[in-house]
Formats: sequence, C-alpha cells, structure tokens
Amino acid sequence: MPPRLVLIDGSSYLYRAFHALPPLSNAAGEPTGALYGVVNMLRAVLKERPDYVAFVQDAPGPTFRDALYPAYKATRQAMPDDLVAQVEPMLAIVAALGIPILRVPGVEADDVIGTLARQAHADGIEVTISTGDKDFAQLVAPGITLVNTMTNTTLDSAGVVERFGVQPGQIVDYLALMGDSVDNIPGVDKCGPKTAAKWLAAYASLDGVIAHAGEIGGKIGENLRRALPQLPLS
Repeated sequence: MPPRLVLIDGSSYLYRAFHALPPLSNAAGEPTGALYGVVNMLRAVLKERPDYVAFVQDAPGPTFRDALYPAYKATRQAMPDDLVAQVEPMLAIVAALGIPILRVPGVEADDVIGTLARQAHADGIEVTISTGDKDFAQLVAPGITLVNTMTNTTLDSAGVVERFGVQPGQIVDYLALMGDSVDNIPGVDKCGPKTAAKWLAAYASLDGVIAHAGEIGGKIGENLRRALPQLPLS
C-alpha cells in the first residue's frame, strides 16, 4: 500500500467543534468546548496511524485574494470571543501531540492544503483531507479523498458527483456560478445548485457557460449576463 498523508483543515475543525458542542468551560471559567471537539477529532485521525499528518491553519494577516478582490469576506462576521480564546490553546494541544502546524503568510490554509495534496499525490502518496469544507471537493481524485470526522463520512469522486451533480474538476466553476455569501462572492443571482449543475452538464465549464450566456433565457439568463464581468474573478 502507498504511504498515506492526512491534511487537517484546522479552521474547519475549530468552527465545527465550536458549533456542534455545548459551551463547555474549565474551572477557571475559560471556554473549552471547541477544544474538546478538536481533540476528539484529532484522536480519530491519529487512531488510523497515517504515515504523515499536518495541521494546516490560516496565518494572521491578509492574503493575495484580498488584493485581487477587496470585498472578499468583507461580510463575514468576526470570530466569537469564546472561540478566539480557544485558538492558541488548540495550537498548543496540536503541537503537544507532535503534529506539525503549517501557517503560511499571504495565502489561506485552503491553498496550502491544495498544494500539498497535489504534490503528495504526484509523488504517489495517498492523501486524505480531513475537513467539513465543501470547497475541497475540487481536489478529489483517485488517491485524494475527503473525510469528515464529525459525521464519519468519506467523499470520493463518485461521492462528489452524487452530492453536487458535477465532477470534481467542475467544482470551482460550480461554486463560482452560485457564489458564496459567507465569503462575499456574488456569483449569479438566483443560481442554485441545480441550475449550476445543469449549465455545467450542458456547457462543461464556466468558460462554456459564459460563451453560451446569450442562449440562456428567462430571468436567470438575464442574471447570468449581468454577472458576466465578475464571473471570472469568482
């Protein structure tokens, strides 16, 4: 069997644990609910005894996307204080477990995970991305899978098609068409998952949808044509 690398999406772990568990605290009144959840998820990963593992977390400061699109994530709510208080303790726990922590200034953790996944895959290493973030579905391929430790589910290429209605290689275009209110990515107004999947089934890619935008009728067609200037950036 090929060696196996597990890339842990630190932000996904922290947020999912924070929202999934009750507001626990220690004797000093410090919040610990997210820490408890993260530790349990880390234990599940380590129990599988991967050959390599890394915990990837966003570095402080802006990224290149902020320069490209100043409104990027502008509408995202600030991290709750109770969660902020658990970030550094979480990193200390990860380090104490002997798991390398990767934080690269100027890029997001997603970029680091994507780069490492592709490089490891090219080197014949089996890659598991431990996350609850749908954006990583674009990386899924034979030898690269997603695992959600909160739900104990695995997403492979067939799973991506079943869940989203598009191939992994179309996920970026699929998300661009729909937009993302969390990250303040506009997309096409009123374009939901079914419409995005239908367009990509017909035209294969975002470039194909743009090229055939004049053929799409109705209000949604008008919305598409109105969104054309911003779609490549999405």
